[in-house]
Formats: sequence, structure tokens, C-alpha cells
Amino acid sequence: MSEQEWILKSTEEPPSWFLELIKPHIPKSKGNFAAQLFWQRGIRDKNQLENYINPQIYQPASPFEFGEEMQLAVERLQQARNNNEKVVIWGDFDADGITSTSVLWDGLGQFFTKNTQLTYYIPNRLTESHGLNIPGIERLKQEDCQLIVTCDTGSTNIDEIVYANDLGIDIIVTDHHTLLPERPPVVSLINPRNLPESHQLFHLSGVAVAYKLVEALYLSFPQIPQQPLEDLLDLVAVGLIADLVQLSGDCRYLAQVGIQQLQQDFKKPPAARRRPGVGRLLELCQKNGDRPTDISFGLGPRINAVSRIQGDARFCVELLTSSDQKRVSELAATTELANTRRKSLQKDVARQVTQKLSQMDLSTTSVIVLSDPQWAVGVLGLVAGQVAQDTGRPTILLSTEAVEDEEETRGQGDKENVDFSTPSPHSTPSSPSLPKLARGSARSVNSVDLYKLVKAQEHLLHRFGGHPFAAGLSIRVENLSLFTQAINQQLRQITGGTMPKPKVEADLVVTVADLSRELFLELKLLEPCGMGNPVPKLLIKNCWFENTWHRNQQDAKGKKIQYIKTEFSIRDNSCKNGFPGIWWGHYKDELPPQKCDCIVELDYNTFKKRYEIRLIAVRPAINDINPVSKNGLSILDWRNLSPNNYPSLSDTPLILKECPTRWDDLQVSLRRSFHQQQPLALAWSKPNSQAPGEIWLKFVGIAKYLCRTNQAATRIQLLEKLSISNQTLYLGFQALKALGFKIKSQDNYLIFSQKENNNSNSQIEAAIQKFTAAVKEEEFQKNYFNEVPISTINCQLTANSEQ
Repeated sequence: MSEQEWILKSTEEPPSWFLELIKPHIPKSKGNFAAQLFWQRGIRDKNQLENYINPQIYQPASPFEFGEEMQLAVERLQQARNNNEKVVIWGDFDADGITSTSVLWDGLGQFFTKNTQLTYYIPNRLTESHGLNIPGIERLKQEDCQLIVTCDTGSTNIDEIVYANDLGIDIIVTDHHTLLPERPPVVSLINPRNLPESHQLFHLSGVAVAYKLVEALYLSFPQIPQQPLEDLLDLVAVGLIADLVQLSGDCRYLAQVGIQQLQQDFKKPPAARRRPGVGRLLELCQKNGDRPTDISFGLGPRINAVSRIQGDARFCVELLTSSDQKRVSELAATTELANTRRKSLQKDVARQVTQKLSQMDLSTTSVIVLSDPQWAVGVLGLVAGQVAQDTGRPTILLSTEAVEDEEETRGQGDKENVDFSTPSPHSTPSSPSLPKLARGSARSVNSVDLYKLVKAQEHLLHRFGGHPFAAGLSIRVENLSLFTQAINQQLRQITGGTMPKPKVEADLVVTVADLSRELFLELKLLEPCGMGNPVPKLLIKNCWFENTWHRNQQDAKGKKIQYIKTEFSIRDNSCKNGFPGIWWGHYKDELPPQKCDCIVELDYNTFKKRYEIRLIAVRPAINDINPVSKNGLSILDWRNLSPNNYPSLSDTPLILKECPTRWDDLQVSLRRSFHQQQPLALAWSKPNSQAPGEIWLKFVGIAKYLCRTNQAATRIQLLEKLSISNQTLYLGFQALKALGFKIKSQDNYLIFSQKENNNSNSQIEAAIQKFTAAVKEEEFQKNYFNEVPISTINCQLTANSEQ
């Protein structure tokens, strides 16, 4: 993987008068960090600050800032209402599209009778395109549709709009994607891209544009609606933040007030909630709706997962808008299951991509293009984004599964603000025998304009669409090799053959002692964070990690998901106690064993009710460390020596007293000794062998004692008491659970209790046998490492270090 370039943003100290403006908003903190962040981000006077922090002061724009286009839309909707015409909302299947559809469903539902006059249509991600499509329009014509209102799509669907007009269907487009030079033949085109870039509405997402249309109707016909307009704002916030639009102007205002609505509704008992489906989703992802991260890491991914896994996401509108508690609970469970499946698929594809990358020479690769017939199209954009960040190279991932139907190839990219409805001018016409197509997603990095890069090769493509950061495409499999060569050559010409390193930026330098509730509240003043206002990144220098462990995540039913997270405590010299943190998608062995620098985000864990950091990037504190070489090895054999008999050396060695059970364990210690410029002394004694059965009985005795005394224990304490490895301890937990013990983790402590045992004797015996077999294997390995010649250890570690 590519080495990251770390950048510390300007730490210019704001003037004292500006600090005084900040303090009233956070009376229990000094305010220095918040003041520095606001100053960095160009918020430098009282009016700017007040408008930024307090949405009640901000003056949002009128929906009629869209001018004649908005007026035409209102008039056409009034006509449809007066003439009892059938109106269909045409949405999209991502989080912005689903929330846009939901806003229009609830908003227009105040003016039209739902399910008779008003219905909605969501394309299937796996079988249809983003945007309007002709088969869908034909179906709506058969259902006597006379007016289509799009949301989050439609601006570039010229052919489809003309076809709808020929069938007698009028179209109102509400969208926020890039416009074509010519205006489509629609009744109204409400798109903020028509406004100047400096306009406070310019960055609206699809859901916010839909909201503005409903707001215009509320202002035009105030006597009709029965529900307050503000009831839609929670959905607007979800779509805005999930869609990663720039949170400035009205976008920031709508997100702020929407999050307030979301939190207020969640505080109510489930039976009293206006949106019980949203509340249930928050419960499932262990959030409470008061943070933007509750959307970006909780609600957004779950809504997006449905179409990624199932294709059909229509029920998500019902989930977000229905008041039927039983029904939305069922739909929320289905959504959670889809997200679980998405995580496993994403992890599986990421693992396979990593294997393919290991066989590539990245030094000669400017654009990564990989394909596989087994990859799930729905998760390729997510994996491509991660690979692009890790490698510093634009990444295109494609599934080469055969496509038999022309319609199935339409817009098979992964969107995130992408409109794939426009075919390449060189698209293959429909024919009885279609070519095999590869289809998938592309993600950019380091300011490379991916849209231009892909568009330059459109003569090789079947379909494509996108924007500078993301694209979706389909291509004939026989063109893949030529496409890969051409796009790599093109980017090499642009960059001169040198790819810039991936960049990670830090806003502030802090110590572990600074990590606190007070700092969290200072940083929270900047929320909601997103594009144009990123979450503050904190640089901690010369720190180290303790109490590290990793595990697979679990779904709502307690089943493991193949997605790892590491938990740890971070320390430095500023305080005596560690501070908790997590690292998503990484194993504990990936943390440096020596002192390091790291970039983190400070967060609050609603489930565990604690403040914690989320690790973003980490590197050794000494930046010029070279890999271990044969000449750099210095291994001393002090096994079975008494500490009083250790030889005297000029260089104090790193003493390894615990007998390993794997070569990897020794390799980690060797790296630590090299980084600390110390010899490595193997100083363990011959292990006191215990029968596996005795260790099991000892473990059961400890568990019973902890249950009886209501005491808690740490994982480290159990490992020391039993002299076993972390992997074997896990099998011991499974055996205890089979025996009727319940083990709960809380803030790095384990709490034991007993429950009624419903397992059969054979199940219990099988679990115990797995544990004792693992103990027996560890005893064998310890005896081996106690007796293996030092020459063999030197040879093995040298070979590993040079790989």
C-alpha cells in the first residue's frame, strides 16, 4: 500500500477577541481548539460565527429563488390536483433518492390522496438504470399516469422525457446533478446547478431540492396541509448528510434543524414517535440521532445497503414514512440484515482485491483496473473507494458476469451523486446475441478528475456516467485490456508518470490528556460536518497503544460478521491513564509496537456511553525506519537463565520473557527491538506444563468465583492466570457459554453471570474438547520454542524479514 503524506493545517493562533466570541458557546471549556478551527475554516467575525452555530439566526432562501421553474412546477401540480390526475414520484435507490422520494411522498401527500392519486416508483439497482427509463415509463402509462415528478434524477434523460411526452405524460424534474447544455422538454426543471455557484442553494442535494418544492406548495396553498412542513426536516438531514454534499448555506441550515428534529423524535417512546421506522433503525445501529455520524455511519449505509444487496429498495420509503410500528420493525430488521450482508460481501471482495493487488507492480500502475466474474456489483464502489485511498491511485473495479439482456446493462455503476442514465454514443445496439459486459464502479483520489479520465475512453465503453470523484461504467470484456492500457497511459501523461501520495490532513495537535468531554463539546460546535466542513482530525505525537484486541463485529442477533474492528487504549507522556479507541477494518497486529504518531477523530459512543477516538492513520514516530535486514538482526539466547545470570551488555536489550506459540509472535518482537534500536533477548523459561483438563477446570473455577463475587476481570488478567493465548481464550469463552455462563464486555472488562443451560451434553463436550485441544497444541508449541536451536530461529526470522 502507498505511504501516506501527512499534512498539518495552519495553526495560526486566532486573536484574543475572537476567543472571547467563542467562550459563551462553551462556558466549561477554554475554547482554544474551537477558536483555532473556526479561524482555520474562514469563520472570522461575529456574524459569520453566529449564523454558523445558531440555525435560528440563519435566514434560509425562499424556494422561489428558483424563479420561473418553481412557479411552473407549482402551477402544474395545482392543475393535477384540480383535475384529479394521477401523479407518480420517480425516485432513486440510494439514500438521497430514497429520502427524496419519502419527502415528496409525505409532502405531496398533503395535496394528493396517497396510493390513488399519488404513487411512487423506485428503479431496481441491479436491473434498471439510475434515472428515467423507457420500460418504467411504459408501465406508468398503463397505470394512467399523467404527471411524473422526479427527485434526485432526470436532468439528463432527454430521450426518455421526449418519449414520455409522446405518451402524454408531463414531467417535473427536481434534481441536483450536472446539467446538459440544452434544457430538457419538461414542464419544470428545478436544479440548483442553474444558480450561481455562490448562491446559498447551489449545493442542495436531491432531498433538499424536493423539500424546496414542497415548501413552495405550502407557501402557495397554506390552507391545505394538515401536517407541519418541519416534520419533513429529519428526512432532509438524513439525505443531505448521507449524500456527502457540501454543508454550507441552506445545506448546513437544513442539516442542523433536521438533526434536532431527528433527536427530538427519537427521545419519545416508540409508540409516540412520528417516524417509528427511523427510530428502530437508530436502535439497531445503537445511535440516538443527535450526531451527523449517526447518519453517515448508521442510517445512510443501512438505507444504501438494501439496493446494493436486494436491488429493489422500494420498501425503504415505507420504512421511513409509515406509522405502523409492527410493519416498520419488520422492514428495519430486513434493512439491518441487508447491511450485515453488505459488510460481509464488502469484506470478501476487499480481500480478493488485496490478493490481486499483491500480484501487481504498483510502481508502474497509474490507474488500478481489476475485474472478477464473482464480484457483487453493489459493493464495488465501496471497495474501490477504500483501495483508491490506500494506494493513492484511481481505482476501477468491475464484475465480468455475463449479461444476457440489454436492459440489465443500463447504469450498472455505483452512484454516490452519479447519474448513469446517459449512454455512451458508442453503445452496442440491442441485438439477439449481446456481448459479454463487465460492469462496475470507479473512485478517484488526489484530485484526479475521474469523469474526464473515463470519458476520454468512451469509444471503448458501453455506458458510463459520473462526476470527478466517482463513476459507473460498463464495457465489453474484450475491450478491458485496451481500456486499462489507454487510461493508464493517459494519466501518466497528465501526471508526468509520478503519482502523488495519498494525503491525510490533521487540523490540530493534541495530547492524550486533551481528549475529554470538554474537547468533544468544542469540536461539536462545528457540526454538522461533511463535505466542505470535514470532521476535525487530531494529531497525537509520540503515543503508544495498550490493551489491544480485535474481534469480528456481530449483527443484531449476535452472529459474527466478517468485518474486523480493533479496540485499544492510547497513551502518551501527558497522563497516566489511557484513552479508549477503535480502528475499523484492522487487526491489532497492524498497530505499531513502538511509539508512534496517529491521526484520530474524537467521538462519543452512545452504546457504551463513553468518549473514544476513531483511528484514521498511524505511523512510527521515527519516520526514517528501514525494514529489518539480515545484517540488522541481533538475537540473544538467554532461555532458561535466571535474571541474576543475564550477561551485561553495553546496549540494554528488549527482553522477551513470554514463550511464543507462533513464529509471527517472534517476528513482532524482533521488529519492536529493531525500531527501538535494541538487541532482542529470548529469555523465557521452560514452560510449566499443565494438563489441558486442569486448565479447563481452573477456568471454570475463575468463572464461578467472578459470578459469586460480582467482580469483573480484564482479558489480560485471564490470559496471565491461565497462561494461554488470546485465540485459545476465545474458545474457552465458547465452552463456558455452552456450560451456561453468560459473558458481557463492558469498557475492557468482562462480567460473568450464569443462566439456565439448554445445551445438550454432546454440545458441551464438543466445546470443551475444542478448548482443550487448543491448549494442548499451545503446550506443544511452547516446548518447541523452548528447545529449537537459536540458529534455526535466526534463519527463520531472517527469511521472514526479507520477504
